[in-house]
Amino acid sequence: MKINFKLLVLFLALAGGLTGCKNSNDYKNTSRATGWKINDGEGGFEYNTNFKEQETAPGLVFIEGGTFTMGKVQDDIMHDWNNTPTQQHIQSFYMDETEVTNLMYLEYLDWLKKVFPPGTPMYENIYSGALPDTMVWRNRLGNNEVMTNNYLRHPAYAEYPVVGINWVQAVQFSEWRTDRVNELQLEKEGFITEGTKNKVIAGEVGGTFSTGTYLMNPRAAYGGNVDSLQGRRKKEEDSTNVYAKLTSGVILPGYRLPTEAEWEYAAIAIVGNREYNNVRGRKKYPWDGEYTRSSKKSAKGDQLANFKQGRGDYGGIAGWSDDGADITTAVKSYPPNDFGLYDMAGNVAEWVADVYRPIVDDEANDFNYYRGNVYTKTAINDDGTVEVLNPDEVVYDTLPNGKIIARNLPGSVVTTPITEEDAYLRPNFSTSDNRNYRDGDSSSSRYFDRFYDGDEATTESNTHKMYNSPQHKIERDSAGNMIREYDRSNRRTTMIGDDVRVYKGGSWRDRAYWLDPAQRRFMAQYMATDYIGFRCAMSRVGSKIKKKRKRPRG
Repeated sequence: MKINFKLLVLFLALAGGLTGCKNSNDYKNTSRATGWKINDGEGGFEYNTNFKEQETAPGLVFIEGGTFTMGKVQDDIMHDWNNTPTQQHIQSFYMDETEVTNLMYLEYLDWLKKVFPPGTPMYENIYSGALPDTMVWRNRLGNNEVMTNNYLRHPAYAEYPVVGINWVQAVQFSEWRTDRVNELQLEKEGFITEGTKNKVIAGEVGGTFSTGTYLMNPRAAYGGNVDSLQGRRKKEEDSTNVYAKLTSGVILPGYRLPTEAEWEYAAIAIVGNREYNNVRGRKKYPWDGEYTRSSKKSAKGDQLANFKQGRGDYGGIAGWSDDGADITTAVKSYPPNDFGLYDMAGNVAEWVADVYRPIVDDEANDFNYYRGNVYTKTAINDDGTVEVLNPDEVVYDTLPNGKIIARNLPGSVVTTPITEEDAYLRPNFSTSDNRNYRDGDSSSSRYFDRFYDGDEATTESNTHKMYNSPQHKIERDSAGNMIREYDRSNRRTTMIGDDVRVYKGGSWRDRAYWLDPAQRRFMAQYMATDYIGFRCAMSRVGSKIKKKRKRPRG
């Protein structure tokens, strides 16, 4: 009997490959700690051992982390001493390809209006608290009513960046976006029934989805109706692992505002000037070169950003050399930088997460620098369960300018500041609120006696705070009328406080000086303008790089 030697070798190779795959999977699903099976289908430890890497969420681009010099400006004509160069390292993260547009924000408003109807007394301030301030376009000596009436909602401005948004509203949009994206993720992966998100909008569920609630107390999600919404993953005979967990690898990290260091690193994009582990040349703007016009043959002379070119000159003489915009313009109107990000200079300036201080303290930290940490913990009920707001509960805040916003939406997890007990003997933090840590005032000094209980040291006039900005008050009388108390104290020496935030990048109202990514300004977090917008970021979990690098041949 003849044996085909080639076929035999092929058969043995295939058999070996299949055996190898099986052994590989068995090895991956066997604990190296105990030898027990993982994901054996009969209870026990469940874990996503097939997880590859974090997927890129809607609207984002990947920003590979690295080191750069933060605060390095080409010009400092203001001489305000807030751009001291510091070497920083940034972890890899994701950032919105463009600024958040009117269309994106209108989707948020539409969802709020349908899920929490303003006609319901309990919900009346949710929708109004999220509305942009369209009156920012008004000028006492300007004819701008067309923008006041049309800019937010008219389709002609759909892809223009949203403005009139204060910092608090930008943060809340980011939180809402996190929940909507993760809700879709759960539908795709079969943890909840397809179309659940639409049932919520139609009022057929009785509650909403919150990422925090789903992870901390999944049975409280959707107003306690999550079990009736289980998707194809549920097995009738075995209800274990019905809910997605962090170990499932399905839930994405939250959308948020980028930190100042992240924003500046992403904007300058020195990766485009990188040669091995050195930087070739120096960037003044997000693009290469020292000028605001393109030097490429195909686009020679074209403006690379939308900004104010001089007094009374917001775009140039009509025609070819014009920058194409007088106010804001549609996103992606100009070329992206080397990270693939659009409008990191011009169009609108952008809110970032940081509380403003003139000095960036690199001696305290040179890794993922950020000022603004307020550490909280999940509130726990008396029975040991996580505290979640009921569908008929809303927590409101009144901002110093009188605007009422929803601090916690129905169905969200309740959090509280950490206590001294939580921070006891910790070497890395000691209090919940770290916004004014090492900011130069007396309470940041190593010799400050915060435990002194004498009247002389506890009065406001004797604490010698460096950043004693005005403290305006909002109260309501017994009839519910709002009383605004403007702080007219003559002891105030600065506008800087714990509620002022950094904004970065030049805008359509700014000269080219502010297009430098290292320039920084600040504004109270409850205020809005016609030239500040925002874009979201998301942390990267796992590896620093997305693709295995190939060494250059040389």
